[in-house]
Amino acid sequence: MLKKTSILLFPLLAYKIDKCYVLIAQASMGSIQKKPHVLCIPAPAQGHINPMLKVAKILHSKGFHITFVNTEFNHQRLLKSQGSDALHGLPSFCFESIPDGLPPPENPDATQDVPSLCKSVDGTCLGPFKSLLTKLNASSSPVTCIVADVLMGFTYDAATEFDIPEIVLWTSGVSSLMCLHEYPNLLERGLMPKESGVLEDGYLDTTIDCLPTMPGIRLKDMVSFFRNTNPGDEYMIQFLCVQVERAKRASAVIFNTFHELESELLEMLGSIFPPCYEIGPLNLLEKILVDESVSSLKSNLWKEDHECLKWLDSKPPSSVIYVNFGSITVMTHQHLVEFCWGLAKSNYSFLWIIRPDLVVDNSAMLPPEFLEETNIRGMLASWCPQEQVLNHPSIGGFLTHSGWNSTLESISSGVPMISWPFFGDQQPNCWSCCNKWEVAMEIDNDVKREEVAKLVIELMNGERGTELRKNAIDLKNRAEKACASPFGSSIVNLDKKLHHSTSHTRTLDLASFRSYILLALTDSCPFPETNVGHLNSNPLRIPAPPFYLSGPTFGDAEIDRASLKIGEKIASGSCGDLCECEEGCDRDNLFLCMGLL
Repeated sequence: MLKKTSILLFPLLAYKIDKCYVLIAQASMGSIQKKPHVLCIPAPAQGHINPMLKVAKILHSKGFHITFVNTEFNHQRLLKSQGSDALHGLPSFCFESIPDGLPPPENPDATQDVPSLCKSVDGTCLGPFKSLLTKLNASSSPVTCIVADVLMGFTYDAATEFDIPEIVLWTSGVSSLMCLHEYPNLLERGLMPKESGVLEDGYLDTTIDCLPTMPGIRLKDMVSFFRNTNPGDEYMIQFLCVQVERAKRASAVIFNTFHELESELLEMLGSIFPPCYEIGPLNLLEKILVDESVSSLKSNLWKEDHECLKWLDSKPPSSVIYVNFGSITVMTHQHLVEFCWGLAKSNYSFLWIIRPDLVVDNSAMLPPEFLEETNIRGMLASWCPQEQVLNHPSIGGFLTHSGWNSTLESISSGVPMISWPFFGDQQPNCWSCCNKWEVAMEIDNDVKREEVAKLVIELMNGERGTELRKNAIDLKNRAEKACASPFGSSIVNLDKKLHHSTSHTRTLDLASFRSYILLALTDSCPFPETNVGHLNSNPLRIPAPPFYLSGPTFGDAEIDRASLKIGEKIASGSCGDLCECEEGCDRDNLFLCMGLL
C-alpha cells in the first residue's frame, strides 16, 4: 500500500531521538501534519544576517514554518533601510527580536564594535532568548529545531534546556574553522605573536607547516585575532575558540560552501565535528529553491542604491572595476586617498561603495581633484545590491575585503578579485583565493596608489588577470553544478550524509523511483551505495537509504522489495516479474518494460 505522506527533496534539519537522527519533513498539502517550526538566529552583523536569511527562505520554500530572530538594534535598522512593512513577514515566516545588551550607538547607521557586541550578546542574550522560546512553544506551533549562527553560542544552552535540537551555521570559509581548531596547537608550539613589534619585523611572514591541507600559509594569513596586537583581539580569539567547541556538541554543522571548493578541509573536519553539510553557495541555491512568497524579504542594513545598475548599463562588457570593502572594514583617511588616486591612475571605470562609516572618525571625504578627474568614469554609492552588480556584464573585476559572502558571490559570478583583507576570517579567505583557487591577487596592507593602479590594470587587461578570470569562471561552473536541481551535491548533501540513521522515514515517488533506478547504473549516483551484483562485468550500484523525495510515495516495504528485486533481476540480466514480459529481457528492454525509459 502506498503511503500518503509526501517528503520534500531538501531535508535540512535533523533532530535526535534515542541517538538516531530523524529528518524533519513537511507533509503534503492534503495532510493534517503540522509544519515543523524552525527558529533561525544569526549573529547581529550584516555578513551573518545575509546567509542566515537565505537558509531561512530556502527552508520556508521547502515547507517549514520560520521564526527569524534579529537583535532589536538590527530589527530597527532593517525597518529603516527596507521600509516599515519589510518585516511583516507571512503567517509561516515571522520576525522576532531580542535585545543585544548594548546602549544605542551615537550613529544608528554605524556598524557596532565587534568585540563589544560579541561580549554583550554572549553575556546577556540567553535570558531574553529563553523567554522567546517559552512564548513560541506556548503557541500552536512550538519550535522543533534551532538553526543558530556559530557566534550565538548561548543558544546551545537554551536548546539543551528546552530539549530542542540545534544546528550550527558556519558563515565563513572552512579554512578559518581549521585555523581556529588548530589554534591551541599553534599556541603550544609558541608560534603566536606576543607583541606588536612583530608587525614590522617580518615575523608575520613565517610559514606555518602544521596546518593540514593548507601548505605554505603564513602567520599573516591566519585569522587576524591570532596576532593579539589590537584591543579586543585576546577576547575575540578566546570567544571564537569557545564557540567552536560548542559547535562540536550541536546536532550538525552546515556550511555556506560547496564540496569541490573546500573538499579536503571538509573531509578532515568531518571527523572532528558533528555531521558537516556543505549546502552552498547559498546565493545560488536561493535563486533555484526560494519561492515568490519570500523572495522579496531582504537583509541589507543600509538602503540600496539601484541607480548604480542603470549606470552599469551604460558601460561596455567587462570594463568596470567594482570596489566594496564590506560592512565592517574601516580604514584611515590616508588609505582612502591612496585608493582614490590608485583608481584614478588606472584609467578604468569604477563603481565604489563607500559606507558612511567606512573611514575612521567618519572622515570619508574624497579629494575634490579626484572627484573632478573621475567624474565621467566613476560612480559612488553608499550601498548596493551586490549580487546584481557582480552578475552585471559590465563588471570585469572586484576590489574586495575578502569577506566570505563577497568571496562566494564573486566566485558564483565568475569575477576575479583584488583582495585587501581587513580582519577576522578575511585573511584566510584571501589566502585561499590567491593561493589555492588562484582567482585573486592580494594588495599590501599598507596600500599605495601605485600598487592599486598596477593591480587594477593587470586584473582588467593583463595576462595574470586573464588566468584569474578563467579560473573564476571554472569555479562558477562548478558552483552552479553543485546547486543544480535535483542532484547537485549541495542539494542532495543531507540525504547523502544521513545514511547512518537507523530510524528514519524512506519515501520515493514514482518519477523519482525511476530516476533512482537509472542513477543506480551510472557513475553519477549521488547517494551512498550498496553493491548488489554485477552486469556485464560492471558493478551494479543501488543507492542505499534514506530517500526523501516528493510526490505520492512508496513506503519502506515497497522500496525494500523493489531494491532487492532490481538487484537480483538486473544483475542476472532478466526482468523476471518486474515487468510484464513473458520472457526475460536485457537491461535496456527491462527499463522499457518497467517504464523507466
